[in-house]
Amino acid sequence: MSPEELMAVIDAVANTAMEAYYWWATAIMIAIHAGFMMYEMGASRSKNVMHTGVKNILAFAFTIPAFFVVGFWAYWAYQSGNIFIPDVNHDYAQYYVPWSEGMGPNHQDGASGVFWAAFTLFAMTTASIVSGSVIERIKMSGWLILVTIFGGFIWIVGAGWGWSTGGWLVADWGFRDVAAAGVVHMAAGFFALGVLINLGPRQGRFNADGSANDVAGHSGPMAAAGLMIIILGFFGFLGACLIYPSAMAGTSADLGWINIYGIKSNLSAFAFNTLMGMAGGIMAAWFVTRDAFWMMGGALCGIISVASGIDMWYPGTAFAVGAVGGLLMPYCHKMLTNWGIDDAVGAVSVHGFIGIWGVMAPGILLGGYPAPEGIPEISFIGQLVGAISFFLLGFVPGYVLSWILNKAGMLRYSEAILEMGVDKTEGTTAAYPDFQKSA
Repeated sequence: MSPEELMAVIDAVANTAMEAYYWWATAIMIAIHAGFMMYEMGASRSKNVMHTGVKNILAFAFTIPAFFVVGFWAYWAYQSGNIFIPDVNHDYAQYYVPWSEGMGPNHQDGASGVFWAAFTLFAMTTASIVSGSVIERIKMSGWLILVTIFGGFIWIVGAGWGWSTGGWLVADWGFRDVAAAGVVHMAAGFFALGVLINLGPRQGRFNADGSANDVAGHSGPMAAAGLMIIILGFFGFLGACLIYPSAMAGTSADLGWINIYGIKSNLSAFAFNTLMGMAGGIMAAWFVTRDAFWMMGGALCGIISVASGIDMWYPGTAFAVGAVGGLLMPYCHKMLTNWGIDDAVGAVSVHGFIGIWGVMAPGILLGGYPAPEGIPEISFIGQLVGAISFFLLGFVPGYVLSWILNKAGMLRYSEAILEMGVDKTEGTTAAYPDFQKSA
């Protein structure tokens, strides 16, 4: 066998392995949404449980065609350095419009479909992050409009800005966000904040004098188990943030793994720092709250805290960075509650505020870290510009869209319906029919 023939065999094997890798990473990511659904249902009162679950499943379904029609094209169209106007003539953008060869069973290209699937699951994750914050009072119609627009389009604009070597945040500022603390978590967390301001609190959350009441969900074990399943799913999410070495993925088998910016990396770095950051977040959150729900939220905080620099941290540093996220999270949630904002599951704190910490940590601790030729090195200012950008990208559309829906009467159920329970408004499935018959 000649060297050329041997290389062709190596490339063919690598391409097949790459397709399988992203297929299974996508499958594992579905656990994120099973986990979000479980913990949101556990955090809901029994009269609202099925509405919460159906809301999650429909968000999952609506995001898929929206991302097929608009989202993947938008990601590539914003790689040309434009901030607000996509480059419709960009080669990749033309290839990923819905009617192009890349968006179907093209036998000459095994990469597009599995990459699209992975990005679609990222899009669904943004929707699921928002979902928990608004449980027990948002109208299904308003929710589906919000999630279709945000999950199908808005967040991916930020991915084009800060998750590709051609995006303006990367090319001009050296922004680094390898595992999406800003691109996914900040954008979704602050979109949720914009919605919550217009949506208002759950019934019974606040008293007339502004003091807050605890509104306990119907199943703490379900909520805690759901959060643990989310952690499982995030191993698929994080794995899909690496580019598998293959010709179809734009790299070669001898180069090895690279991160989304084209910088050499590997799964070992992700494994060390994911687990160490998670452990730090759990321990810190438990230390300051002694609350099982917030302890598991601390696990997410630990992962989000180390996400932007996940392939660069020394594992001991990752533990400390994750612990800072776990410590900050409950205080951020308390601050929002004092402002009269009812975030039912702490999504704004866990994903939004801790996303800021995750984005800024490399700017504080990894400043000067080298980048590929033509891209500025990591800097505090570059990470700050990115953090501000993702705050605005999430919060402004979240506030404006929900304000419009609120004015149209499509955002929140009436107080009479909230008193009765939203399960009886849309759908016919009872969460606990035997219990209700005997009650």
